[in-house]
Amino acid sequence: MYTPRIGDRLSSLDTPSMIVDLDLMESNIQKLFSALLPTGLNIRPHLKTTKCAALAKKLVAAGAKGCCVAKVSEAEAITAAGFDDILITCEIIGAPKVQRLVELVRKHPGRLRTVVDSEVGATAIDEALEQAGITTPLAVLIDLDVGLHRTGVADVQAALALARHLAGLKHLKLIGVQGYEGHVQHIHSWEERRQECLASMKILTETAETLRKEGFQIDVVTGGGTGTVEFCASVPGVTELQPGSFIFMDTDYRNAIGRGFSNSLTILSTVVSRQGERQVTIDAGLKSLTTDSGLAECKDSRYAHQNLGDEHGALSWTEGTPDLKVGDRVEMVPSHIDPTINLHDFYYAHRGGVIEEIWSVDARGKVQ
Repeated sequence: MYTPRIGDRLSSLDTPSMIVDLDLMESNIQKLFSALLPTGLNIRPHLKTTKCAALAKKLVAAGAKGCCVAKVSEAEAITAAGFDDILITCEIIGAPKVQRLVELVRKHPGRLRTVVDSEVGATAIDEALEQAGITTPLAVLIDLDVGLHRTGVADVQAALALARHLAGLKHLKLIGVQGYEGHVQHIHSWEERRQECLASMKILTETAETLRKEGFQIDVVTGGGTGTVEFCASVPGVTELQPGSFIFMDTDYRNAIGRGFSNSLTILSTVVSRQGERQVTIDAGLKSLTTDSGLAECKDSRYAHQNLGDEHGALSWTEGTPDLKVGDRVEMVPSHIDPTINLHDFYYAHRGGVIEEIWSVDARGKVQ
């Protein structure tokens, strides 16, 4: 049976395989934490990127204060793999999802927190906790729309109304506010990205302050991403940061924010066919590399990538570039790291081409 092991060389891996250069990944972690820890802010990295409890533990060892996930099913998978200091950053709506949340709270009392942006959603969670006989209140944050127009209450008055509603619920405890400026993350201009981020953080921090003046205890003011975390960290009133993609990066983030972090994750692929004088086919297609943020790139930039369907891609080159031959290995850099990781079962983490660690993608396919 095919079973890659620690100590094997990358050359022993079948392809496509998701590989991580540990030196580059560790450098990315060190760069982010050395920049942010001196600010005194909590760093709560978002696991919607890695979907991996082993990496959550590495981030906490580096200085993180817990982690985030997007969905209840991700929280189920990550807690089952041994990590439970989690903020669920998406609204939990619908009886099946609420019941799954209740079971998580039962198993991990006082360890989970989530967000709400409606009285309907908050009341449903409160009633389900009541029916389950759970007495430890669930910590919640009010989700604010700070410009993305995806989720979150629309303005400070809506936030106040929801806070007053939460005050009347027995099983939910308001601890803060969240605002994610996702619309800003990939703006290429540093100054424009900074200004747009600061505008979003102004909404977030001013709403938090208004809630405090009205008597609500707001301890957590959280947001940020890889493209904006440096700006969020400079804003008085922000208490927590949620970067995710920095650990591996992708071409979309690299093109937007530069090369401060390295592309530490690649998809190892094999040339399986030669098609013409200067074109070959590789065994990584749509089932290995997503295209929502454009095509992946070959790590060796002399070879241009084209998608050829579910199982295949093409690499071509100009005259004078060394030929690729059937059987050669290439590394592909994903264009969007989060959904690409969701296509794979394992990370093969190597140093100098030797596999040192193998991590499970614990929350693969967990979209509920």
